[in-house]
Amino acid sequence: MRVDKYLWCVRYFKTRNMVTELCKKNNVKVNGHVAKPSKEVFPADEISFRKDQISYTIKVLAIPESRVGAKLVDIYRQDTTSPEAFAHLELLKLSKEHYRKTGEGRPTKKDRRDLENYTTEFDAETNE
Repeated sequence: MRVDKYLWCVRYFKTRNMVTELCKKNNVKVNGHVAKPSKEVFPADEISFRKDQISYTIKVLAIPESRVGAKLVDIYRQDTTSPEAFAHLELLKLSKEHYRKTGEGRPTKKDRRDLENYTTEFDAETNE
């Protein structure tokens, strides 16, 4: 089965076109080699790709006939992505929400001034 179809079948991407675009940008690797969308994958192959600031690594256990339900995905793949990657993503989300809550709109002029003051102070400290 093609790598783009496999990643779509095991529900890592919503459409095959998204996987194809990722492959064209050389962001999908099969067994450590950059893969084109048409690269065939077989059981025991290792696929690595980057999505949403997480570097996923999965091992192919079996080839599905077509797109499978979310409960059946674990039959066809083994996710070997490190838990630290998911923890890093959670930390990123929390750091973004620390300053400004989601849905509060655009930054104000005061926010811009505060940011400029912070960056100029930071630059002055590093230049000393």
